Amino acid sequence: MSQVIQEPVVPKGGIIAAAALVLFSLATVTTARLTGTGGIHMTLPAAVESRDFQFEDGQNGAVLVYDAGSRQLVDTLAPGSNGFIRVVLRGLARERKLGDIGQQPPFRLTRFVNGQITLTDTSTGKQIDLDAFGSANTLAFARLLKLKDGAS
Repeated sequence: MSQVIQEPVVPKGGIIAAAALVLFSLATVTTARLTGTGGIHMTLPAAVESRDFQFEDGQNGAVLVYDAGSRQLVDTLAPGSNGFIRVVLRGLARERKLGDIGQQPPFRLTRFVNGQITLTDTSTGKQIDLDAFGSANTLAFARLLKLKDGAS
């Protein structure tokens, strides 16, 4: 006894409807990208204070914080301390490594009129809103703005 295997038949209307849905989705996304419709644009308020820093690995896991303009040591983050600063810098350093960017370009720490603080990688343009991580973590970076050259 031989059995005839029949191919499943897809209704022509279903194929047309699926193709129309794909084309509509592509047209919608293309229109949104080209016109900016539906995008969220955040405008930062005026900056009150800004300072450029360079961070380097020190001995025994310490992180050395330098003022980028004067190249003076501003702070030394002891091993096992300042976990949030270390995590943020590690993420930014990873992006620099992937982009084959060295340690030379500074990081810009900026405080705005509304109290918001951001950290910007001047080499990649990536900006991190530190307030999004809570006040305790924001204060860890805000403390750096207040330090004078040569302080530890």
